[in-house]
Amino acid sequence: MVGAKVVSGFVGRRAAMILLVLLSLGPTTAPAQAAAEKSPTGAATNPPQIQLFLTLLADPKVQEWLQQQSEAKAAGTSGQDIGNEAISQALDARLATIRAHIVALTRAIPDFPNQFWRGHDRVSADLGENGRIKALLLLGLFAGLGCAVEWLFRRTTRGVRAHLDALPYEAVRDRLRAVALRLAFAFGLVTAFTLGSITPFLAFDWPPLLREMVFGYLAAFLVARVASVVGHFLLAPGDERFRIIPIDTMAARFWHRRLVVFVSWLAFGWVTVGLGVSLGHSLEGRQLVAYTLGLGLLVIALEAVWRRPSAPETSGGTPQSPRHRFGRGVTNSALSTGIVLLWMLWVVQATASLWLILVIITLPLAIGITRRAIENLLRPTVSPEVSDELPSVHTVCIERGIRAVLIIGAVFILSWGWGIDLAHLRGQETWIGRLVDSALTVIVILLIADLVWHAAKAAIDRRLAESADLGQPNTDEARRRARIRTLLPIFRNILLVVVIAIATMMALAALGVQIGPLIAGAGVVGVAIGFGAQTFVRDVIAGMFYLMDDAFRVGEYIQAGNYKGTVEGFSIRSVKLRHHRGPVYTVPFSLLGAVQNQSRDWVIDKLMVGITYDSNLELARKLIKKIGLELKDNPDFAPLILEPLKMQGVENFGDFAVNIRMKMMTLPGEQFVIRRKAYAMIKQAFDENGIKFAFPTVQVAGDGEAATAAVGQRGLELTKPAAA
Repeated sequence: MVGAKVVSGFVGRRAAMILLVLLSLGPTTAPAQAAAEKSPTGAATNPPQIQLFLTLLADPKVQEWLQQQSEAKAAGTSGQDIGNEAISQALDARLATIRAHIVALTRAIPDFPNQFWRGHDRVSADLGENGRIKALLLLGLFAGLGCAVEWLFRRTTRGVRAHLDALPYEAVRDRLRAVALRLAFAFGLVTAFTLGSITPFLAFDWPPLLREMVFGYLAAFLVARVASVVGHFLLAPGDERFRIIPIDTMAARFWHRRLVVFVSWLAFGWVTVGLGVSLGHSLEGRQLVAYTLGLGLLVIALEAVWRRPSAPETSGGTPQSPRHRFGRGVTNSALSTGIVLLWMLWVVQATASLWLILVIITLPLAIGITRRAIENLLRPTVSPEVSDELPSVHTVCIERGIRAVLIIGAVFILSWGWGIDLAHLRGQETWIGRLVDSALTVIVILLIADLVWHAAKAAIDRRLAESADLGQPNTDEARRRARIRTLLPIFRNILLVVVIAIATMMALAALGVQIGPLIAGAGVVGVAIGFGAQTFVRDVIAGMFYLMDDAFRVGEYIQAGNYKGTVEGFSIRSVKLRHHRGPVYTVPFSLLGAVQNQSRDWVIDKLMVGITYDSNLELARKLIKKIGLELKDNPDFAPLILEPLKMQGVENFGDFAVNIRMKMMTLPGEQFVIRRKAYAMIKQAFDENGIKFAFPTVQVAGDGEAATAAVGQRGLELTKPAAA
């Protein structure tokens, strides 16, 4: 550092540039200096400043400082070099790197046995001839001690475990409470193993190599124990009631075993590769060990994919046990290809592609597993009003929130795996920094918009499901539910458009697009479209006023001009009417005109029958009143009748009948069934009491009985040929 200060103060910036040039010349500076020192006239001809300059160049500290300056300058210009480098050259460079890595691994294979024996000798030198046996004994001792402490913890908490097994698990609150207590118990198990194994080991003073070996493998044991406890907590292989991830028991046991084996192999392999540094193994030797152990992970993963249990099948209504399948289906093939490709990319050190494929494989699996687990934990209690298939708002918010966290985490994992410092790039005033900042902002905006929309949609869908059953007709509650079913679907569509529009505008603003002109242009375009589509605008405005006036609701029967039917739904410009015979009318709002709603409040139904002139009108009135009271007392018709059936009097005198009129007040749409029942009861009552219904007849009369007999005889004679 003293030499560096002298050079900086003596030659300044220009001298530093000269030093960099001399350094770039490489080995030619040292021979020149040696030639100058060996020349008999070199000492006399060189000035003192040049001699000092050459002396400083020979100082190792000065050469190190110059090397750092050269590397910094090369790093400053590397961006421009990469920008100007052709794609083919970059690919050639990458292939050359991969080829060099493979060649280095190949050359390290013959020397690997020597490295192994050198590590063996180092262990023997540091720990003695029986050092490995001692390490294994210590490892078994402290691991067994940890298991013993964990067993004691289980034994002392038998009452707690019995209480956990007896906890209710039906309501959401009880379910979350049981999960929290089980998580605390799982943490207690891990803590007990840690206190029984690692803590006593660290309390003693061990040789460095022995300490590293035993502590590393004890940590691997701890990781395996954590994997087992976490897998048991999530999958609950022994008790389906406490299972967080909803799968069958056979699949839970299968995945629990594979999870423990995979994590244990990974942990012990990691420690084994790390010990290679202390044992003197080269980088290539450690990589060979890592890749060989990675083959074990590859086999475990492929076996889990190929033999994963299939969904339970049903045979004759009885669910069958799930069966193992060996490599069938597109999903198995895709997962197997991805896993093999991951191992190959790891071997050739293609880090960017490795992390990308890893995220592509694991992110959808993580999102699907968390979604199913949250829906299982927060599933609502079965309610007769709401379908259990509709998720609650809390479930949707938590599920979409965790999904957003997973996506953002995947982005940061990719940036870390690719060696990109997002915080540093966001702080730079370059186009790359602005692009990264804009991309991250857009991702956050889209995730928030997705969360808002799905939460609102879940709330609206559940509200619609609650209002599906109108309950007792013609009540305030029924009218309120019908209005909800009418307005909420329209509000849901409007909300979707608003969320998409706002998210799009915010995303464009985050990307640096000026949205002010876009909004102004959209207004102008909207005015132009309004003038060009006046019919559409008229339909939309008419529909808004119909809804504001509460002219009709979903489920009501209306008539507008030549169109009549039950309202089935709305769009932004039309209404769908289902005729009682089946056809569906799609009528624009502007064509409805005056609307006759036949489903509001009440309806008065008029009935009329004709009886003969010799019938007793007073008896008919009493019978009709009695029938009305019987209908009113009928439990099937009592809620539907507002005023019972009664006779209003004689409507008119017909040619052959006395027409009497009746009326009753019922709920809208219910008069038809009651009318048919009333007619049947009137027919039976009139027949039983001698009241005859009138019907058209023709009577022929003459002068006396003889004429009548003659006419009758003549009629018989005329009808005989016709009969023959």
